[in-house]
Amino acid sequence: MSKDKPAKSKRSEGKKTRKPTKQKKIVEEELLEDEVGENRFLLFNVMPSWLVSFIGHVVLILVMAFLIMPSIEDESVSFEASEVATESLDEIDLNLDTDLEISEDVLETEITEEIVELVEEVAPEVDVEVPVEDFNEVDLTSEIFDASATFTESFEVGAQNEVGSRSAESKERLLREYGGSKASEEAVALALQWIVDHQLEDGGWNFDHRIGKGDRSSPNPGNAVEARAGATAMALLPLLGNGQTHLTGKYKNVVRRGLEYLMARGTPQSSGPVSYMEPGGTMYSHGLASIVFAEAFAMTEDPLLAPFAQGTIWFIEQAQDPVGGGWRYKLNQAGDTSVVGWQVMAIKSAKLSGIQINKRTYKLIDKFLGNVSVNNGSIFGYTDAPARVDKGRRGVTAIGLLCRMYMGWEKDHPGLKAGVQWLSNKVGPDVSKDPNKVNMYYNYYGTQVMKQYGGEEWKKWNAKMRDYLVATQEKKGAAAGSWMFRPQSHSCKKGGRLYCTAMACMTLEVYYRYLPLYSQKATEDDFPLD
Repeated sequence: MSKDKPAKSKRSEGKKTRKPTKQKKIVEEELLEDEVGENRFLLFNVMPSWLVSFIGHVVLILVMAFLIMPSIEDESVSFEASEVATESLDEIDLNLDTDLEISEDVLETEITEEIVELVEEVAPEVDVEVPVEDFNEVDLTSEIFDASATFTESFEVGAQNEVGSRSAESKERLLREYGGSKASEEAVALALQWIVDHQLEDGGWNFDHRIGKGDRSSPNPGNAVEARAGATAMALLPLLGNGQTHLTGKYKNVVRRGLEYLMARGTPQSSGPVSYMEPGGTMYSHGLASIVFAEAFAMTEDPLLAPFAQGTIWFIEQAQDPVGGGWRYKLNQAGDTSVVGWQVMAIKSAKLSGIQINKRTYKLIDKFLGNVSVNNGSIFGYTDAPARVDKGRRGVTAIGLLCRMYMGWEKDHPGLKAGVQWLSNKVGPDVSKDPNKVNMYYNYYGTQVMKQYGGEEWKKWNAKMRDYLVATQEKKGAAAGSWMFRPQSHSCKKGGRLYCTAMACMTLEVYYRYLPLYSQKATEDDFPLD
């Protein structure tokens, strides 16, 4: 399909998201922490009208019974939530905690929960959640979402051109051209093997890599055990980056089972969006899953992936802060640069795959980036602009600069040039002799910025970063092929060895992984802000 032909879809490109009612918003926010709660709410929405009437009568009868029966012990549900304290990105990195706000209207919450429980007892069975033991039986079919020709014909075909550099022939050439080495590719191969060896029987992964069969004795497990979608997406990204898909490659069955797990775990919304928000992962998990589907769809053009690739982007647009333009842990929350980075990466990947993006989404991203940066957009803050240039943080500055490159900034833009020089000359890659002090999150984003920018800045950065990762990779025992950095940091406590290994592996894949999606060709295809 021609790139100029407008995409047909269940949503029009410029359609605005309707503002939810107060009650719906309260229920939606309260159930974000409870995955079961989300599915119950979906079940309630698909009830036929006769069932709604029936439930109403049941509730009325129960109320009358309570009035005439002897005293019954009153049980209520209480909720507690606390705001996560603002931390520097060096301590936050991949923040997998939530800071969900719980409504003070307890009565309304209790009534809603009682009705949902009644519905669960009397409603006909509706397949809204696939049990864990059935995840690997999904087999990439249209059983969960509509993957018919009517839906998939709205996507532009030809995205394989954007990921062609991940083929064996292209990788060899690009490794030579951009500074990869035989040793760096051997490190990637070892890392992928460690990741594959820790796949679970259901097709997914867990940040606590000790869970499952086989030798799971590698140290430093993560404790974000509920963030299964986030862990699975994090494991799949370096596999996809290496050119592995569910159709071709040494690990095609591993990738297929991983995609099946994610497909089964997604929560469809009533109007098309697909959510991967989960306890312990929030919008981080969703952003990671969105990138997986966008890249897998781009690499294979498999129409069965199209509803997930588009649906996850629709949810990103739905979750965006309509005022400030960012993303954080819950729907429409004022954003932080760290969470924004993953969503922008997903949007960029999706756009190159022919997936529909609302232009208003781009404009809001542009607004957010402007509000959290100083010095012509060269230095970034976490949730606000830093007071001075010397108060800027290296991690969020790398994220912000990469987003600006995706947004179409030219190489000679004053802000981009100043930011790159700041990272290159005053900061540099984090290659401490002690891995326990290394911030791999910063290295991951900083490497992408320098690779995109090129020139002497990239050559200098790459020589240090590449050789450091090769040297610090575990070579013996059960942990062979993996990395662990800064175990005391928030993100590494949550994501553990799986998180660190995936981030390091993707950093070593930068020579060929990001050329089709985020290199010169990609950045020339800037976001339409006009």
